Amino acid sequence: MTALLEVEDLRVSYGKIEAVKGISFSVEAGQVVTLIGTNGAGKTTTLRTLSGLLKPTGGRIVFDGQPLTSVPAHKIVALGLAHSPEGRHIFPRLTIAENLQLGAFLRKDKPGIEKDIQRAYDLFPILGERRKQAAGTLSGGEQQMLAMGRALMSQPKLLMLDEPSMGLSPIMMQKIMATIAELKSQGTTILLVEQNAQAALSLADQGHVMEIGNIVLSGTGQDLLHDESVRKAYLGED
Repeated sequence: MTALLEVEDLRVSYGKIEAVKGISFSVEAGQVVTLIGTNGAGKTTTLRTLSGLLKPTGGRIVFDGQPLTSVPAHKIVALGLAHSPEGRHIFPRLTIAENLQLGAFLRKDKPGIEKDIQRAYDLFPILGERRKQAAGTLSGGEQQMLAMGRALMSQPKLLMLDEPSMGLSPIMMQKIMATIAELKSQGTTILLVEQNAQAALSLADQGHVMEIGNIVLSGTGQDLLHDESVRKAYLGED
């Protein structure tokens, strides 16, 4: 069975500094796959490269059978790869509804767009209640919900989430993770970068541990969750 996303020997550099040093992994349709690791491990750089924001210096990226290495970012979205970035990057002066509509900028099917906006409101009821409110007035957790909802508006085959729980209260983090679990149950394929290793591995079918630009350990989410070295390094256990 061919994976939806195949990454082979991916290398990415910032000038003379190699941030990603030849990593390989795949994502099957319907899976949640997570990349965990400390700051500077290369996780965000990997996602930014997959979405076309950075150009690789080596390796192959194949998405749904199509090589992505030389495809511009806006065309990658059109192919079905959506990216909810670290730091959320919502449009603060636009309303919630307008932010969601911008997520569908490549689509022409108005009834489908309206249906997916309603789906975002069903996933995140607080967004529906405040749909006319300026996005910049939302809390950090609510902005994260909006960023995820906006990414879903492009009807992605693969949703990439970069640090969705960063800076959130424990209660809001639980809500975000519960939503990711809900999306998984609906069949959404997700590539998740997340510093909360416990939450990420609990959700993931497959996980990869990154250190200084390399994948140093791979396995099922449950295997990694119970791996002694992972527990010591990322779950705060002795």
